[in-house]
Amino acid sequence: MKKLITLTVNGKSHEVAVEPNETLTDTLRYRLGLTGTKKGCEVGDCGSCTVVMDGKPVNSCLVLAMQAAGRTIETVEGLETEKGLHPLQEAFVEKGAIQCGFCSPGMILSGKSLLEKNPNPSEAEIRGAISGNLCRCTGYQKIVEAIQSVKSE
Repeated sequence: MKKLITLTVNGKSHEVAVEPNETLTDTLRYRLGLTGTKKGCEVGDCGSCTVVMDGKPVNSCLVLAMQAAGRTIETVEGLETEKGLHPLQEAFVEKGAIQCGFCSPGMILSGKSLLEKNPNPSEAEIRGAISGNLCRCTGYQKIVEAIQSVKSE
């Protein structure tokens, strides 16, 4: 039986009827149309479904939609402003950190979350922050370089 929940996603409040076993990933993708949140392993190993919930990166495949009720969620779609792409999104493009693009939303949100807490992280801190996000294309170096290029801005 569905239950009506309210959550704030990218600054907008949404009332959504969800199934008891529905993941936050599925709610974002299929009920709210926010397909930047990718479905990967669905067991919390790959990080492609990473979103920021109440200021912390989480694997949305491990969060039931009902657990997100009343929470504040940020997806990659929420980063763009009237001025254009977020500086980290631009850096990913400029540094060649996006190849297939499947891991990019989660990587960008993990990197952004780190930069908000620590605007000048070391390479080791960057690698630690993205360690829950798997990339099969880039080998991580260009991703690290993209995040490093935005630090201290």
